[in-house]
Amino acid sequence: MPFKFIHLTDTHLANPGLKLYGLDPRARLDAAIADINKHQSDAAFAVVTGDLTHWGEAESYANFAEAMAALKIPYIAMVGNHDRRVTCLDALKAAPRDANGFVQGTRTTEHGLFVFLDTLDETSHAGEMCERRLGWLASTLAAAPADQQFVVFMHHPPFPVGVHAMDEIALKQSTEFAEVIAPYRARIRHLFFGHVHRPIFGSYGKIPFSTLRGTNHQVWFELDAAATDHLASHEPPAYGVVLIDDENLVVHSHDFLDQSLRFPFEPPAGMNGRDYALNFPGAMR
Repeated sequence: MPFKFIHLTDTHLANPGLKLYGLDPRARLDAAIADINKHQSDAAFAVVTGDLTHWGEAESYANFAEAMAALKIPYIAMVGNHDRRVTCLDALKAAPRDANGFVQGTRTTEHGLFVFLDTLDETSHAGEMCERRLGWLASTLAAAPADQQFVVFMHHPPFPVGVHAMDEIALKQSTEFAEVIAPYRARIRHLFFGHVHRPIFGSYGKIPFSTLRGTNHQVWFELDAAATDHLASHEPPAYGVVLIDDENLVVHSHDFLDQSLRFPFEPPAGMNGRDYALNFPGAMR
């Protein structure tokens, strides 16, 4: 069986009972957790790639911790531009911490070293990796055995994704980041990030990457750099199910609140398949 883990991102919890852009972020996170518990409880762990809260308030982190306590698998909590580092670390044991107090760390798995990065700049929505954080990354990669592969997680993408409004607040030190990982690119199996609230998949150089919709609101799909409005949306939320073996890494994006009809491809006994498809008799959920 492949190794399985869950990718969650951009949960944006507010204080208990509050809605955000007309949606209840706690209820939607609860729904994601319930779905994971029901269908993906054999996963090794979950990774939440930042923007755990919307305003970084202590009560919001308590709200997040209470929700995540229902998850049947362990989880790693990272920070994004809406978070506050010290408040997060004070509230969440699931948040890693490096020697400099950043929310960074690693986890060794049977398919490589998972590396979790802190790209939070508390003065900007853009991402930041200062010299100390880049130094930690450089020493972490250098200390790994020469045959060890890496899976990297961060909140901000280190390259433009084409959604202009989000590219303006991507990682500021993209060049420095690229220089640090350059000797290890062939060993990085995948890069996971959040921040953009879009399902986007591709390659960064030759490193495969993926990102997902958040569990609350989304960023509307707009590639026109001249667009004057930066729009959010109520597109469906999602979480990722990641399957890894020695040869492959597969990312499934699951719209866990989808209520559309489910039905068998095969017709009922005694019915012709063409008639079934053209004269659809009903649906099963």
